[in-house]
Amino acid sequence: MADTQTAELRDIPYADATGVEHTLSEFGERAVLIVNVASKCGLTPQYEQLEELQRTYGDRGLQVIGFPCNQFMGQEPGSMEEILEYCAVTWGVSFPIMDKVRVNGSHAAPLYKALKKAKNAEGAKGPVMWNFEKFLVTPSGQVHRFRPQTKPDAPEIIAAIEASLPA
Repeated sequence: MADTQTAELRDIPYADATGVEHTLSEFGERAVLIVNVASKCGLTPQYEQLEELQRTYGDRGLQVIGFPCNQFMGQEPGSMEEILEYCAVTWGVSFPIMDKVRVNGSHAAPLYKALKKAKNAEGAKGPVMWNFEKFLVTPSGQVHRFRPQTKPDAPEIIAAIEASLPA
């Protein structure tokens, strides 16, 4: 069952910052950490930790990807050009930043509609609560969900990442 879910999740299209369509399947057997990001949020410093995860675990099979979202108090109002420049200049982000998405509601991006079916550690699923909610999609198809306040370098995220990477 997980393999079917994985194939379906990995085949859902989304657009990069230039509008080119991609799917998670392009990352092959890598673990993918998907995060809805925003430039004007109190949690924005998490960019630094996300970049550190990419640098630390990228060679071992992790790929971080960010999806800008302006649904939470308008905290990502800029154009894609402004967002990309901000991420690169302010935080040194090297991981891909995709096109802006909606993560909740009837117009939510299809990838997020699928991701929101995953439960977090407390067993809650459903709407994304705020900016910087994290979804780790493992190569085996398991989805680990972490709420926004959970920092990217929290022990539970590190443990989930390490468990999903090859030995």
